[in-house]
Amino acid sequence: MKPTSRTVRIAVTHALADRDHPVHPAHPAEYEILDRDEIAEVLAAWPPAEPHDDFECMCHGGGGVSLYEAGGERIGSVDPTGPLRPLFDSRDPVGLPSRHRARWVAAAPEDLREYAGACARGEEPRPPRGVPLSTVFGWLGTVREHPWDAARLVAALAPQRLLAPASADELAWGVRETDRTGLDGAVRFFASEAFTTRHPKRRRVPDTARDLLLRHARSHRPKDLPVLERRLLHTPEDRVRRS
Repeated sequence: MKPTSRTVRIAVTHALADRDHPVHPAHPAEYEILDRDEIAEVLAAWPPAEPHDDFECMCHGGGGVSLYEAGGERIGSVDPTGPLRPLFDSRDPVGLPSRHRARWVAAAPEDLREYAGACARGEEPRPPRGVPLSTVFGWLGTVREHPWDAARLVAALAPQRLLAPASADELAWGVRETDRTGLDGAVRFFASEAFTTRHPKRRRVPDTARDLLLRHARSHRPKDLPVLERRLLHTPEDRVRRS
């Protein structure tokens, strides 16, 4: 059995970039491939071992595409050249990064799908009208099947781009109207630099929403709790009445 047949994960840490192949603006520096069909496609294009080698492995040890077996051991590593190059080109419409972004677009809420598609193409679209912030929180908080794929950066940036211009009061209403999934997204946003770097006056969150965020972070995202406790500031009074 060829060692590459043991591959269960592919880690990519090398972005293709040159004059003819610019990197997609939302392409992460690192991502991984877990889909079995995609792994098989990469292995089919994998360069053969040197004639004197009985196995594929450390002779391909310095590239940006690495194969890993179930136990976590690296089987081999190569640079994405030759038949591998189009598979890892972030701009190639049939490459793996484009397919990952298309998969993310297809899973977006219907009202946000057109916006997501434009973001996936590397554009800077206008925010869609009439979409509640609670929906955007839910979009950001949705657990993705492949959270570390090549769409992971745009999956975080696209919702944050819609949330960042909103006032603290508008965000607070969204927090109160969203569901558990949305609260997960809300905690992610309020703990991100998109919110924590605001001027203190723009970080004053009404107590009702603040309590919801802290409670959810305490039970579901404890790593974000210290940031929220430091950066979420009180308003003089809770202007959002309890329903």
